Amino acid sequence: MKVIISGCGTIGTAILSSLIKEKHEIVAIDVNPQIIADITNRFDVLAICGNGASYDVLETAGAKTADLFISVTSSDEYNMIACFVAKKMGTPNTVARIRNSEYNGSSFEFVKNELGLSVTVNPELLTAQTLFNILNLPSATNVETFSANEMEMIEIVVKEDSKVLDIPLYELRKKIPHKFLVCLVEREDKTYIPNGSFTIKAGDKIGIFASKSDAPEILKQFGLTQKRVKSVMIIGASKIAYYLTKILLESKSSVKIIDKNEQKCLQFSEQLDRATVVNGDGMNQDLLTEEGILDTDAFVALTGKDEDNVIMSMFAKNKSVPKTITKVKREEIFSLSEELGLDTVISPRYLVADLLVSYARALESSKNSKIETLYSLFGGIAEAAEFKILHSFKHANVPLKDLKIDSEVLVAGIIRNQETIIPCGEDVFRIGDKVIIITAGKTVHDLSDVIG
Repeated sequence: MKVIISGCGTIGTAILSSLIKEKHEIVAIDVNPQIIADITNRFDVLAICGNGASYDVLETAGAKTADLFISVTSSDEYNMIACFVAKKMGTPNTVARIRNSEYNGSSFEFVKNELGLSVTVNPELLTAQTLFNILNLPSATNVETFSANEMEMIEIVVKEDSKVLDIPLYELRKKIPHKFLVCLVEREDKTYIPNGSFTIKAGDKIGIFASKSDAPEILKQFGLTQKRVKSVMIIGASKIAYYLTKILLESKSSVKIIDKNEQKCLQFSEQLDRATVVNGDGMNQDLLTEEGILDTDAFVALTGKDEDNVIMSMFAKNKSVPKTITKVKREEIFSLSEELGLDTVISPRYLVADLLVSYARALESSKNSKIETLYSLFGGIAEAAEFKILHSFKHANVPLKDLKIDSEVLVAGIIRNQETIIPCGEDVFRIGDKVIIITAGKTVHDLSDVIG
């Protein structure tokens, strides 16, 4: 597909990099000549310095024949206008980054419909929703949801005192009364899609697939207690903090926000009257202690400085805060944070890139199957993809045990009429089913490519 990306900051560049790996033809647009020079040096793409909402610039970029236009600049209004112009020029699919919380409800739907936007993405809201999912299962390092939250892929690190060590997975599934699937294991920098005889070791990072309702009980069987997060301390009065606080307050959790910018604190106090807002420096360890870090259930570092977020999270972890979450932007800091043993490290740009790669794949999916969602797992070394089974899929109603399934692929779940199925050999794919597959080191565009 031909994809035009307007706005090549951190999020735009992450999207560009991910789509290049998917073999799409990319054209990059940005008003900053230095950014364009950097893009040209790093990637084999056509890069244009100019206004992405300009007819002339879009004509040069090839908007009349492009398949997808993505505008992710820092201006919501600019993104909406650029998408409108691209749509009028002939690009059938448009994506706009819209961050302002004022664009919501009926007014937002009106604007989206009138401008012909295919998809809108709010990185901060997307990140906040992801953080909330993780806080709901505090023992998890990451949680991905599928099929309207019916199923979850939960990443955990297995502890030394876990009850599941050295037990073959086929026996483990018999011992635990809820249906689940261990679908990925990372051990000493190697990633495995385990079979039934695989045994789990202490320190393994594993991915567990289960229905959302069963997940807490399954994690208890793995020796991970799921105490509900009742109190959360957030450092940084950012847009992510705003959205996350709103969601947490609605779930009856108490929230304390600390930021050294007095104006931001006053604004948050007015907008989030049930939250406690403190004007102070989160890097001040005495302040964190005074404000109750020793008694909080979760600590979330959301400032704009990666290094500060890492240091504050390490302090919280050393003070035995049950759950710490660290936001980072830079790739090198992201990798370092995980090596330092921080609980959960999250990057908004990767979340957005995953979302838009999923959308791009869905646009070019074949008539036999359709990608519904796509997620990057274990820091990008594995993927989970959700397909819809259409009438032309030739392997419908055939038991899984009779199908030739690629050895690098695991069928993790089937969703049928809102029923979640952890599949066994006797299960079949039916027309209309949603099927979730896990892959490691392999990219799948069509379910028929890996199942025969």
